[in-house]
Amino acid sequence: MNEKQFKALKSLLSQPKNIVIIGHKNPDGDAIGATLGLSLFLKNRGHHTQVICPNDFPNFLKWMPDCDSIITYDSQKEQSIEKIEEAHIIFTLDFNSLSRIGLLKDPLEKVTAPFVMIDHHQEPDDYATFIYSDTGMSSTCQMVYHFIELFDGISEITPKIATNLYTGIMTDTGSFRFPSTTAITHRVIADLIDKGAENTTIHQNIYDTNNPNRIKLLGIALKNLTVLPEYHTAYITLSKEELQENNFKKGDTEGFVNYGLSLTGIKFAAIFIESIKENIVKISFRSKGDFSVNDFSKNHFYGGGHLNAAGGRSDKPLKQTVSNFISILSHYKKDLDNAL
Repeated sequence: MNEKQFKALKSLLSQPKNIVIIGHKNPDGDAIGATLGLSLFLKNRGHHTQVICPNDFPNFLKWMPDCDSIITYDSQKEQSIEKIEEAHIIFTLDFNSLSRIGLLKDPLEKVTAPFVMIDHHQEPDDYATFIYSDTGMSSTCQMVYHFIELFDGISEITPKIATNLYTGIMTDTGSFRFPSTTAITHRVIADLIDKGAENTTIHQNIYDTNNPNRIKLLGIALKNLTVLPEYHTAYITLSKEELQENNFKKGDTEGFVNYGLSLTGIKFAAIFIESIKENIVKISFRSKGDFSVNDFSKNHFYGGGHLNAAGGRSDKPLKQTVSNFISILSHYKKDLDNAL
């Protein structure tokens, strides 16, 4: 955000406003943490805020401070539209294209309120009046921390805000192990702990809440793990039947793709999940070094994200999607051989 944009936004926020804060479809810890953290900060400054997500979020995030205030468009459509129409300002967090919010895109395209984008994904669209975009940042939650810093609000970070921001940074950095985790990230985390984020409790709430069905599903995922050593690649498949047999709930497959990437010699990992509700295959990609899964997903699977973490989808059946993926890999053999 340049100085001119910052001054204009600061002026807009100098008086109480009706503010809607939007997260992306299938929100993760970063999206929930960022939207709630920003909402609480702005609310404490006298604004009227409402967080809206396109759909529900996983149960392992439903302990987060103030999460019961979130409304979801797919189940609370009229209330969502009312809040959007009343908004003076609309913040969009952890996404940079309105295609990432599903049917929520329709009411947003009809309003005249200015948009503020806070996001760390590559190649942002130009729908927002105010754009704070930094692809080198670890997470949108870290960006919200720096946004609060720009508004001289660090001293106003409460334990609830700190907890939400810490959670988003922790989950989006893979517990601080991804390359986007910098010294500044650790300084931000240290300050959030000083301000009341209980790191041990947060970690337990996110990672130590497994149920028997999820563990069984992980077993099936690992059984389905396939390694392609000639391409330094591993992939996992989960069919619609396998999900249903294990009472799949939103968020149950979180982190499964990382098991493939943890194998010695593997630089590229993918998981293909046949959607129960949608006639698509959802895909998550992870990589090591300088092999860009953002480019790979964007070029072949209608997706994108970051250098080392991206999502995509396929309209083809599961087996055909996997066959297509393997055929595409042959064109990337040299890149994967040389990836650092």
